[in-house]
Amino acid sequence: MGELKAAVVGSGFGGLAAAIRLQARGVRVTLFEARDKPGGRAYVYEDQGFTFDAGPTVITAPQCLEELFAAAGRRMSDYVELLPVTPFYRLVWPDGETFDYSGDAAKLEAEIRRVAPDDLEGYRRFYAYTKKVYAKGYDELGAVPFLRFSDMLRVAPDLAALRADRSVYGTVSRYVKNEHLRQALSFHPLLVGGHPYRTSAIYTLIHHLERQWGVWFPRGGTGALIRGLVKLFTEIGGDVRLSSPVRRIDVGPGPRPKHTVTTDAGRDDFDLVVSNADVHHTYAKLYRQEPRAARMARKVARMTWSMSLVVIYFGTTRRYPELAHHTILFGPRYKGLLDDIFGAGVLADDFSLYLHAPTVTDPSLAPPGGEAFYVLSPVPHLGTAAIDWATAGPKYADRILEALEAHLPGLRASIVTRRVFTPADFETELGAHHGSAFSVAPLLTQSAYFRPHNRDARIPGLYLVGAGTHPGAGVPGVVNSAKATVSVVEKDFVL
Repeated sequence: MGELKAAVVGSGFGGLAAAIRLQARGVRVTLFEARDKPGGRAYVYEDQGFTFDAGPTVITAPQCLEELFAAAGRRMSDYVELLPVTPFYRLVWPDGETFDYSGDAAKLEAEIRRVAPDDLEGYRRFYAYTKKVYAKGYDELGAVPFLRFSDMLRVAPDLAALRADRSVYGTVSRYVKNEHLRQALSFHPLLVGGHPYRTSAIYTLIHHLERQWGVWFPRGGTGALIRGLVKLFTEIGGDVRLSSPVRRIDVGPGPRPKHTVTTDAGRDDFDLVVSNADVHHTYAKLYRQEPRAARMARKVARMTWSMSLVVIYFGTTRRYPELAHHTILFGPRYKGLLDDIFGAGVLADDFSLYLHAPTVTDPSLAPPGGEAFYVLSPVPHLGTAAIDWATAGPKYADRILEALEAHLPGLRASIVTRRVFTPADFETELGAHHGSAFSVAPLLTQSAYFRPHNRDARIPGLYLVGAGTHPGAGVPGVVNSAKATVSVVEKDFVL
């Protein structure tokens, strides 16, 4: 056959992980990235001495990253340093209650005993349940492709035994009664684009994942991890082409067709394509000339998509020494707000916020005496809410910063740089369908076999990685999607 050539479209965590694994297996890989920097959603903004990670900031399951470096014969510690984050999250409610969520069993149980002493035994039973879910949902199935319905039938009894049909919030509520504790143990689906009342209980595995492996932050920010992965990829012979948006991909004839990738620089032929682009963008835009892609584009468009976000990146001239690295500020409503975001399609007057303050762990990300932040608020995606974000975005951002000032005195007067990213920007900057921040929503009916497959069933040589395919969003999810996808490529091309 000669040397195998692969194009990887998009340099997010999924695309980089796939590119590294394929290059390490002897495939000649060209990685195309539309933006001027690698990382996809893990882009980096720099302004006035501040460094802002645009996307993922919660790094869990570091073993999947270490395994990726090991696949190329390298050690992760030679490329990036991961710093432990403690507590994992500080949770704050409008009534003044706080909860420091950590991986230390004694500290976590002490917090539960303080907030909801009657729920301690229930929590212990819940944790035992999450360990079972983790063993099945992550260890056993997290990097296994579901290409046939029989693959789903094989695991159906195990999923039924774990009551995967129940929601995360519903499952948590069977073990603990205190409402604050229920929210503390059920917010995790929001980190991967899911509604806690609708997302499958399989996602309770995140609780065990964090307790087992910790929560980490790369020294220098998530962008430093991306740079380490790019360095690894180029060291083993990979070719990275930045500022090279793929305009279209044409499929040749035959059972092993060539894929012709067109960019502004010209056309190149490849034996296979791994797309880390938005899954709808892949079928509706990149392969728009291919009749076999049209059916999948329509199917994907009908799926339920995750919510979007408004994100504000801002730097201050002062420090806030009492901050946690990750703070979640719950609003006055929990389910009602979630229903507004995921169903009603309205921009609510209230909000829940996630505040990221990386300078708590790594002060080098801001000038001396300053603090780097981003704060995000989940909002409806563009398909459910007709909101003019050009007008609404700045006003909404002002309201968020005003609300934050109750927790961070003098905040607005100390801000020296600010950038707002809205659902409209997710659509235009990232090619995200409906401006969705996490691709296809993590519902049970859109999981495993029912999610867009790691290998396309109709177009030979087309493979998917990233949040839109199995297993789903989040850094461990997209890195494991690459492991699953490359395992299929290895079989298809006998690598």
